[in-house]
Amino acid sequence: MTPSPDLTPDAEVLTLESLSNRTGYNEQFLGPAVPLPRPTDPGIETVVLPYTHFSVVFRPDRRLAASTAVMIDGQKLIEVDRTNDWRFDPRVPDAQQAGDPVYKNNPLDKGHLVRRLDPVWGTGSETTAANSDTFHYTNAAPQMDVFNQGKQLWQGLEDFLLNHAKNFHRKLSVFTGPVLEDTDPPYRGVKVPLRFWKVAAFMQDGELAATAYVLDQSPDLSHEVAARAMADAAQAGDPPPLGAFRTFQVPVADVAEITGLDLGPLPGADRLPSHMLAARQWTRLEGFEDIAVGTRD
Repeated sequence: MTPSPDLTPDAEVLTLESLSNRTGYNEQFLGPAVPLPRPTDPGIETVVLPYTHFSVVFRPDRRLAASTAVMIDGQKLIEVDRTNDWRFDPRVPDAQQAGDPVYKNNPLDKGHLVRRLDPVWGTGSETTAANSDTFHYTNAAPQMDVFNQGKQLWQGLEDFLLNHAKNFHRKLSVFTGPVLEDTDPPYRGVKVPLRFWKVAAFMQDGELAATAYVLDQSPDLSHEVAARAMADAAQAGDPPPLGAFRTFQVPVADVAEITGLDLGPLPGADRLPSHMLAARQWTRLEGFEDIAVGTRD
């Protein structure tokens, strides 16, 4: 990643016209086609929002993204300062987005789904737009603001995977989103997701490869106690009692199952070692050294 000292992205006043040139995620970025993850249930309404080097598949009924897809070109990444404020996307009614009132005066963070630095590559104008584009509420979801080892691990996954992938292709497509459950606890008009997912796709040995991860921020309590705590918080108008971040490496097929999303060729490209795939094994990660990436049999 190379610094660009003369590049200072300014927060632009966004309009429908100003966003009209965003081309979004390209399913051919890696070579083999990897489509945007979309709900398999035809009754779920989504809106596809293209940004610079990434796209958001947005669910207005949940006021959150169902999935995001970002293209990362490791050879062209540029460092830029964080100077932007969060804003609504004018292509979606403000009332259908989880805006600042959801996060105000509570321990909830606006958690980036597409990480701020991931799409910031290419020309100066591209990097400025990409940095700014990640600060739309459509690209955020509520996460606990308490910093812990699990959160650090989750936020560093892209760096680890890019370093691994550089031996093969120097490019990644990363898909991320919340696990949207009907039972998610309500707070200020939004059901707060308790889990998040991430699937990284890259080329290895000339073939499409993928690995998958789940972040769990549900309370570290028994189900009965957690349900009662959630209900008490909702009745009092308080944010749900969330637990410490726990990160797992999981089969890609399990992400498709728990999210109800069509992940296209990614389950078939899973590089989780075969014995872990056969057992549908979820492995809790304590560090990047616990990540397993095998070769295709």
